[in-house]
Amino acid sequence: MATSRVKLGSQGLEVSKLGFGCMGLSYAYNSPVSDDDCISIIKHAFDSGITFFDTSDVYGPHTNEILVGKALKHLPREKVQVATKFGISRDAAGNQVICGKPDHVRACCEASLKRLGVEYIDLYYQHRIDTTIPIEKTVGELKKLVEEGKVKYIGLSEASPDTIRRAHAVHPITALQMEWSLGSLDIESEIVPLCR
Repeated sequence: MATSRVKLGSQGLEVSKLGFGCMGLSYAYNSPVSDDDCISIIKHAFDSGITFFDTSDVYGPHTNEILVGKALKHLPREKVQVATKFGISRDAAGNQVICGKPDHVRACCEASLKRLGVEYIDLYYQHRIDTTIPIEKTVGELKKLVEEGKVKYIGLSEASPDTIRRAHAVHPITALQMEWSLGSLDIESEIVPLCR
């Protein structure tokens, strides 16, 4: 089974139209699968035409990126697009912490590169927007990571229209990750037209 391809944004990123969200392999929906099963699942997805794999540093935390990294060793890197995210962590009490400070962005990127075992991240998302710091500072650091070749493309997750505009003015935003379903159509009024 082959899946068709689609371009994300206008900067050149092309991915399989059907992507694989890796979160459920080690986090949230079910008991984690074994490393061998994870590798088999991801390899099967790739053999079926899926080349776009999405993870995050908060899934596990960290274990999902490690699993995806193990599977990537069995795939041709130049034919796979890896998306991961930063910006959400948990404190000692288990409370969610959102951080978009430039030094944090860089540290998260370096850690994700190591866990994934790759030289670059194809699409690097800010998982949640840190409203305590201007988006321009966060995206400014992401832009530096692009210039250094550690990140190819930048994405945002759960961002407002104003945040998207301001971020895109600093560096092109290739993708936006938000729920869009029959039960959640509110992004159709402003966000979808803005992205188009």
